[in-house]
Amino acid sequence: MTPEALKSVLRPYQEAAATATGDGILAALNTVMAPDAVVHMCHPFGDLIGPNAFFEGCYKALLTAMPDVERREMIVLAGTTPEGQDWVGTCGNYMGTFSAPFLDIRPTGALAHMRYHEFFRITDGKITEAQIIWDIPELMMLAGVWPMGPQLGAYLCTPAPMTQDGLTASGDGDATMRHVLGMLTDLCRYPDNPDPAVMKLPFYWHPRFNWYGPAGIGTGRGIAGFRHWHQAPFLRAMPNRGLDPEGLMSHWVAQGDYTCETGWPNMRLNITHDGWMGIAPAGQQITLRSLDFWRMEGGQIRENWVLVDLLDMWSQIGVDVLGRMRDFNKMRSLAPVTLDSGLTA
Repeated sequence: MTPEALKSVLRPYQEAAATATGDGILAALNTVMAPDAVVHMCHPFGDLIGPNAFFEGCYKALLTAMPDVERREMIVLAGTTPEGQDWVGTCGNYMGTFSAPFLDIRPTGALAHMRYHEFFRITDGKITEAQIIWDIPELMMLAGVWPMGPQLGAYLCTPAPMTQDGLTASGDGDATMRHVLGMLTDLCRYPDNPDPAVMKLPFYWHPRFNWYGPAGIGTGRGIAGFRHWHQAPFLRAMPNRGLDPEGLMSHWVAQGDYTCETGWPNMRLNITHDGWMGIAPAGQQITLRSLDFWRMEGGQIRENWVLVDLLDMWSQIGVDVLGRMRDFNKMRSLAPVTLDSGLTA
């Protein structure tokens, strides 16, 4: 299938989720998904089979918490991976009035945002697999209930591409993919080679690039921001990270100046040192699910959107982040927030 034909498979879901209602979402999911589609959802949802389970296990709770929720897309990419699979990658924000608890996150009664990266494998015109991260820590921070340490990077509602063309990307993206794969290959040369110059950051990255990390890590600006607020602490804690570890697979597609990657998981590392998000150096091996988008400009990476399933990572090392939040909830109100029209005297 062509990239445009692949994108068209998702259209009923995209249109229904843009002004979400329970009936509309459920009908759209049953239209676009195979009955036995495997949905790999971020922690704590886990794996679900079929559109009805996806709706009942995930969307229903979100619609209860934000009855006027809308799925606002920023980037949509489609194509055939080097391995011959057809994938569509989407990036955007769920936004709505946070009026009732979601996963026991207390409602604010105000507009809330939660970034999503959602990838879909298409087979014979239907979604047969999905890999999805909703940035639940972002919503927790917005509600003031994040129970772990503060993030180093900036907290923000992640923006769309500066060029505002993430929904219309087209054309051959092979050069973009090669550039990003080369960047990742050279990143992995360090710290075996202890000179940071071996990563060639000024070659691959635009001087004013934005690295939009997940809540818990945050966003960095330029090489200095990227290094100080993400990469240096990450590599201190887990220096053995590598590209495409044995037994793990990433799925890549590219269009024009954009490329994206998904994997469930696609990284395997050992936490051997201190420094990353306050995690103790337990020496434990973990895997990471990282769903990423890149945009190039002038032959360099100008923007990079990264979501990592951090709640799953914490769970692997024995930390129940949502459980810790619920301990704090004993002294908070989780009552729904209702507002009148504001037009009364």
